[in-house]
Order: sequence, then C-alpha cells, then structure tokens
Amino acid sequence: MTAVTIQCCAPIAREPLSETDAADLAVMLKAVADPVRLRLLSMIGSHAGGEACVCDLTDAFDLTAPTISHHLKVLRTAGLIDGERRGTWVYYRIIPEAVNKLGALFAPLTAPAPGGPAELELTPV
Repeated sequence: MTAVTIQCCAPIAREPLSETDAADLAVMLKAVADPVRLRLLSMIGSHAGGEACVCDLTDAFDLTAPTISHHLKVLRTAGLIDGERRGTWVYYRIIPEAVNKLGALFAPLTAPAPGGPAELELTPV
C-alpha cells in the first residue's frame, strides 16, 4: 500500500473577517437575500449609463410603488446603492466599493493564502 498526498482546496479568504467587517457584510447579505432586492440591484447595475430611474424599475415587478420604494430603501441603507432626486424621479446607481466588497467575499484567491493550501496524506485501508 502506498500513501497518496493531495492538496486540499484553497481558502477563499486571506484571513478571518473582523467583527466589524462581518457585521457590515451581514447587513449587505441580508439586503440582497430577498429576490426582489437582488433583482433591483442587478437591474440598476446593468442599466445603461450606470444608473436607473425608479420609473424604469417599477414596471418589472407586480408590486406597488411603495413596496418597490421600501426595497430600494433597504438596499440604500445597506450601502449598496445611492440615489439622486431629479425633478419627480429618483435615479439609483450602484456603489461599486460596496458591491465589490460583497463579491470579494466569495471570489477565490488568485494567489495562495499565507501558508499555502493544506496537504492531506491519504492511506488506503
């Protein structure tokens, strides 16, 4: 019998989250955990010109305007979007730093973490 050494999966983070970072990210994750808010975020982020009028967003849902406003407020409070009133409409845009911070949480490392991946030695039984 021979032992086989394999490298285990690489970590997705360079270091554990701080208490503050974990709290901040939890607020963002809760905000996007709702399907309507996740769709709103993607619609705003993919809209031509990088911003979307609330008038462009409401027609995509079978929800009332106050409900859409509530969902946009949750995204705004979480720091994922910002808005600017122009006349009677509000235009929303993604806050890239916040969305990138969320994305980085799940992006695999391109370079090995300090110490590198763990090695496991498997011995057949």
